[in-house]
Amino acid sequence: MKAVVFHEHGGPEKLVYQDVPTPLPGEDEVLIRVKACSINHVDIWVRQGIPAYKTVFPHISGCDVAGMVEAVGKNVAGINRGEKVFVAPGLSCFRCAYCLSGQDNMCIAYKILGAHTNGGYAEYVTVPAINVLTMPNTLRFEDAASFPLAFLTAWHMLITRAELKAGQEVLVLAAGSGIGTAAIQIAKLAGAWVIAAAGRDDKLERAKALGADEVINYRREDFSNKIREFTGGKGVDVVFEHVGPETWEKSLTSLAKNGKLVTCGATSGPEAKTDLRYIFSRQLSILGSMMGTRSDLLEVTKLMEIGKLKPVIDSVFPLNEARKAQERMLERNNFGKLILVPS
Repeated sequence: MKAVVFHEHGGPEKLVYQDVPTPLPGEDEVLIRVKACSINHVDIWVRQGIPAYKTVFPHISGCDVAGMVEAVGKNVAGINRGEKVFVAPGLSCFRCAYCLSGQDNMCIAYKILGAHTNGGYAEYVTVPAINVLTMPNTLRFEDAASFPLAFLTAWHMLITRAELKAGQEVLVLAAGSGIGTAAIQIAKLAGAWVIAAAGRDDKLERAKALGADEVINYRREDFSNKIREFTGGKGVDVVFEHVGPETWEKSLTSLAKNGKLVTCGATSGPEAKTDLRYIFSRQLSILGSMMGTRSDLLEVTKLMEIGKLKPVIDSVFPLNEARKAQERMLERNNFGKLILVPS
């Protein structure tokens, strides 16, 4: 089969479109013919090389996959060749105490498809049968590949971790990213008042179209000061943070007393400066969030199926242009998801 692989860590130039052996499904696995795969920041982090991911070379990235069942392992029941499916990107054991208590994203053996294993930048991919879900018939393959990781993560951050309530005020940073466009929709669905921040005016216009109540160009304005202006000096109840040191200090000073900052990533680097006096004096909460549970994903899928949440796709690239697609993400030119389809 054709796949995009990298043989060593480095920049986008390390991505190579080449022939690799087509994988065979194990006894409890499903072989999927990939019809669409979206790009996520984790693809870039793994390619660049970070200690949390022990990469085996050559590596195939791609967490979000939609396609058709090509073959199933001998122990697999209820999944048939030709079915349209998408993949839950979190790989859990469903046997440990965390999994059995509904916290499968805390699994002691947790992995992410395409990060810890080979993923969907290919014509075929094998995944555990338990991760194969029926694709909503209201979605195209590109749509089904665009939402699982981003919407799952945003839902877990806002609804599960931050416990966002109707009437609360929330700041969504990097609002033009895949996860940012998901967060705007989820926060509005929860009844929150949403302030979206991005670095380009065209992205802010599109954020407004998605439902943002106010917008801030954080390359032109100090977003912490602007938040105070919007909220009469109070600050927001929740900050949706995934940028890292570039925005961290201002994210904290944007919070109201008893406010919550919830974070799932660090696209601008791993280390941020925190004034602890500000945390305890204002009784702030800093919440970490990692992916989401299967229950979260099923809830998001239902809302996606009935149109309460909508995929936001920036552009679609042929598989052999994966490098160009990743470069577009690195340049922050996208609004929504970047999708790869087999060439």
